[in-house]
Amino acid sequence: METLAGTTLAVVVFGALLLMIVMWAVPVRLWVAALASGVHVSLRSLVGMRLRKVRPPSIILPLISAAKAGITLDANSLEAHFLAGGNVERVVNALISADKAHIELPFQQAAAIDLAGRDVLDAVRMSVNPRVIETPRVTAMARDGIQLVTLARVTVRANIDRLVGGAGEETILARVGEGIVSTIGSSESHKMVLENPAEISKTVLGKGLDSGTAFEILSIDIADIDVGKNIGAELQTHQAEADKRVAQARAEERRAMAVATEQENRALVQQMRAEVVRAEAQVPLGMAEAFRVGHFGLHAIIEDSREGRATGSRPHQRPVS
Repeated sequence: METLAGTTLAVVVFGALLLMIVMWAVPVRLWVAALASGVHVSLRSLVGMRLRKVRPPSIILPLISAAKAGITLDANSLEAHFLAGGNVERVVNALISADKAHIELPFQQAAAIDLAGRDVLDAVRMSVNPRVIETPRVTAMARDGIQLVTLARVTVRANIDRLVGGAGEETILARVGEGIVSTIGSSESHKMVLENPAEISKTVLGKGLDSGTAFEILSIDIADIDVGKNIGAELQTHQAEADKRVAQARAEERRAMAVATEQENRALVQQMRAEVVRAEAQVPLGMAEAFRVGHFGLHAIIEDSREGRATGSRPHQRPVS
């Protein structure tokens, strides 16, 4: 009896485990819900999803939503998109939103947009309801040298056909900022810009800045313009200061040359004085030598007179000490 009871318990446990495995592998409730919604999917397909590591609710529930919205989709296509790393639920919701807004959006295009890393559902919503993006403050200078600080608001709408490969909002903001700078820079006076800021919007909008982007620019509105620095006056002041420094440097150079010349002249005078002193120092030595050899004073005069009478010539005149 104990053996029979043990065997019965083992069979019950095995049967319970087998039932749990079958219930996990075959989502019967999900299959019934699909049939009730008009979505025809076989139990074998659901088991295959389990074996391919695909969560059946991630495929069947979006499929039911599409069927209720009147959109026919293939479960294999949804499963392939899931295995590729896409978000099946957002793709199906984007298809439903596009269908309700009468926007043509095939499943393959929506899947490509999703796999490209863009939010396809947000793109559809943005295509229906345009978004306003605000540029950072753009600083530009008119030809009169006055700086203007501008803030613009750009209304854009998503372009479904250019979402794959198109540039994003950063490119739009950069191009709008560049257009504002070039428009203000070509203005003769900052007063003209302040009087007619709509001219900036008109000029920038006419440049086709949305080319190659995933958006379509609907309008560009100048929200605020502030007068900044007088760059022209500052540049003139800096130039005058630079000219002043150059003139001071040249004057200092001339002064240094004059000082150097004066020092050279002083050195030359000192040298000449030294030569004079050296020459004056030789006079006493010469006189002493003359006294020593007897060619100086009265004795030298007498000798010269004698020599003159003997020769009949005029005696030489020698200085008397």
